[in-house]
Amino acid sequence: MSTLILILSVGFFFFYLQGICQKILRRQFAQAFWHTAVNVNGLEFPSVRKALEGGGDPLQYPRLMLTLRCDFMALTYLLKNAGNANQRYTLEERFLIAYFKLVVVSLVTRHWLRLQEKPAALKLTAILKYFANVVGERMNAVRFGNMAASDYLSNL
Repeated sequence: MSTLILILSVGFFFFYLQGICQKILRRQFAQAFWHTAVNVNGLEFPSVRKALEGGGDPLQYPRLMLTLRCDFMALTYLLKNAGNANQRYTLEERFLIAYFKLVVVSLVTRHWLRLQEKPAALKLTAILKYFANVVGERMNAVRFGNMAASDYLSNL
């Protein structure tokens, strides 16, 4: 009986975590700030998303995982350090970081079982896009004289 309760509790925890994260990801930004973050930092997740949606050349699994993990590491570093006076993650960011890691486990499992990997990979790119939007929004808010941080970095 206790095993059943534990399994149900873990299942409900993951269900609620997914619901909370889906609600966070539906947030609308004033503009598409993620373009700035992608261009300035050389992130590759938009090309991964385009390849997944376009159905062109199929992405190879090792390259897909490497690209997503590198972008995740770069964006989580920027979330914590770029334009963030507290240098801490917000509660929403912590939820999405945990959710990202769970979806990565799901992607690895799907790859081993040869199930559809595309939905999990698209979820990962959606999370990265949200992180890039937050970073871009912060970069846009920081001003250097009359120039926004994005203008300053793009002129280098």
